[in-house]
Amino acid sequence: MAFVLGLAAPASLPTAAAASPRYSQSGSRSRHGRPMIHHSSQFQYCRPAILSSQTHHDQKTIVRRSANYQPPIWEHHYLQSLSSEYTGDGYGKRSAELKEAVRRMMREKTEDPLEKLELIDAVQRLGVSYHFRAEIRSTLELKTMNNDDGLIVSDWCSKGDLYAAALHFRLLRQHQHEVPQEIFRSFKDKSGKFKESLGGDTKGLLSLYEASFLSLDGESILKEARQFSTKHLKEYLMINRSPDDDDDGDENHEMLLLVAHALELPLHWTMPRVEARWFIDAYERRPNKNAILLEFAKLDFKMLQAIDQEDLKHASRWWNSLRWRERLPFGRDRILENFLWAVGQGYEPQFQYYRRMITRSNQILTSIDDMYDIYGTLDELQLFTNAVERLSKCLFI
Repeated sequence: MAFVLGLAAPASLPTAAAASPRYSQSGSRSRHGRPMIHHSSQFQYCRPAILSSQTHHDQKTIVRRSANYQPPIWEHHYLQSLSSEYTGDGYGKRSAELKEAVRRMMREKTEDPLEKLELIDAVQRLGVSYHFRAEIRSTLELKTMNNDDGLIVSDWCSKGDLYAAALHFRLLRQHQHEVPQEIFRSFKDKSGKFKESLGGDTKGLLSLYEASFLSLDGESILKEARQFSTKHLKEYLMINRSPDDDDDGDENHEMLLLVAHALELPLHWTMPRVEARWFIDAYERRPNKNAILLEFAKLDFKMLQAIDQEDLKHASRWWNSLRWRERLPFGRDRILENFLWAVGQGYEPQFQYYRRMITRSNQILTSIDDMYDIYGTLDELQLFTNAVERLSKCLFI
């Protein structure tokens, strides 16, 4: 997932670990009684090491464990070398022009209500919906009422349009609107099962599959919908050719890509930035793509990526200044992974401070977790726990 941040994997991953120090498994010590650190010329998957040290007072042997965590693939100097051209005023001006063009599309009325729902879905999956929250909210609120401007979900069901009904249902639930699961009863037969005739509606089944993951506790109809759609979508993949075949202009090829991607990880479970990066490529293959929306999504992704790179460089400088990798060599050095976790929680530009602070907190917690799980003795950890509890009482009185 590092491609989301614009990172390239080093040419040889094994040697990244080979040049970094690790504890000796022989338990040798320097003249100060500290475990010796050796450099290995070859990458090795080390078994957990038992480290011993002695105190100067009672000569008591303390057994230390080590999980032999490998050093990070992306070193500090590499992260500091990251740069992006998408920070200039020229890109910002073009982005503003494209955003206004997309905003006009969102606001203008259409004869086909489904067209507006598909536009909202594309805007969300391309990762630019945070620019148009007001427009999306007003459109969906309008389409929860039965009037001349649009259709409510039950209208799609009465028409037998599974794709439109499931898409509308999913969009409303994604934006916290109350929509009953019972609307899908119209797609069941007299025996209470989903109609087998729906098995040939791959587009509708995919829409139903994605909608089923927004179910609430106890909603049995959506549970059945997930099982039914999953079964038929898997059969569709088995019968048709591989989605890896290159035929970008073929509609069946696009459907194969979408189905395979959804079965691997449903939309509701994806990380927004990773999904946006994937969907930009998928959307570009569509013959009926919206060129303005696509250009805006690409430019916005690159501009956000430039912000993320600056945040990552800031986090790496902070972590390097602490020198914990030298002081606590037994722990995991995972600043990039913790930053990616923060991006998954809040990728919008206004959450920059949050991303920086939560990255710091998570990296410190990771080191403390390794201290408890691997390195510390019971007596040391009891003292450390007591100290933290006393500090917590002082801070929150």
